Amino acid sequence: MDSGLIIEKLILVGIIFTISLLIAMYATYFERKVAAWFQDRIGPDRAGPFGILQPLADGVKMFMKEDFIPSNSDKWLFILGPGISMFTSLITSAIIPWGEDLTIFGSSVALQVADFNIGILFIMGVLSVGIYGIMIGGWASNNKYSLFGAIRASSQMISYELAMGVSVITIVMMTGSLSLRDIVQDQHGMNWNIFYQPVCFIVFFVCALAETNRAPFDLPECESELIGGYHTEYSSMKLGFFLFAEYVSMFISSAIIAILFFGGYNFPGMDYFSGNTLAILSVIAFFTKIFFFIFVFMWIRWTLPRFRFDQLMHLGWKSLIPIALINLLITGLVIALNKGWF
Repeated sequence: MDSGLIIEKLILVGIIFTISLLIAMYATYFERKVAAWFQDRIGPDRAGPFGILQPLADGVKMFMKEDFIPSNSDKWLFILGPGISMFTSLITSAIIPWGEDLTIFGSSVALQVADFNIGILFIMGVLSVGIYGIMIGGWASNNKYSLFGAIRASSQMISYELAMGVSVITIVMMTGSLSLRDIVQDQHGMNWNIFYQPVCFIVFFVCALAETNRAPFDLPECESELIGGYHTEYSSMKLGFFLFAEYVSMFISSAIIAILFFGGYNFPGMDYFSGNTLAILSVIAFFTKIFFFIFVFMWIRWTLPRFRFDQLMHLGWKSLIPIALINLLITGLVIALNKGWF
């Protein structure tokens, strides 16, 4: 790899990480506004026009708060926990294809840091490692409520990752590739997987809600039972990393949903465009889908009540996994019949 390509990739990494952080930061503002809209309130309106500086005020508050570590905690693991959660949330953005190739000064620039041929497998692997951040943070706090929240989070993620993985296998079977860009290109125009796999989409979407610990699956942070859950003992930016990681994960999950089921950066009539016009429109189309799903995540949070933990486990093990397996079996049979294997 020549130095020019390395510099290009480093710049792209910086841009993607910055955009991910900005979107996660302003997702907190947007969620407050959405909640206010549902509850007939105004929401943030003091920090800047329409409250648009509220995320900056929250960030300054997080940095200025006292940063303490409980005396009986495992100090190194206590610090490591939120770092793992933040790292695993951000690193997945590196292999997401954000749009068609862009031409800059005569050279083609791929709007994707790395096109792994096992891209979706990489994402599933990184997301499964993210549970260690929550588990380490809860255990290192030396607080029984934090530990209960961490155990809930780990059992929840394990159960829902199984159904999510089966759903991903179904899409991979249809596409014939683990590469995210191949999955997107296979849905060129309006040939989106949602039209062929609506059941798979519902299972994956519910699992994504549970994976990000969003309501109605926010049992690891259940205030009525666990105070604050796995991050009860955290303050300042250590707490901020845990909270920020949730919003980054919501952003990345929305991007993965758009890629797997809604064509990624594909949009109707894209064959009529070319060059940089196509690249810019594809990026706009992709982010429009992402913002729509972020809104749906927030809509569900402020609409549905929290599940009981036994209901959550029942839904994961006894409902979603069997549905995903049956859907996988049917999909495999249809593909085999279409290819004349019987």
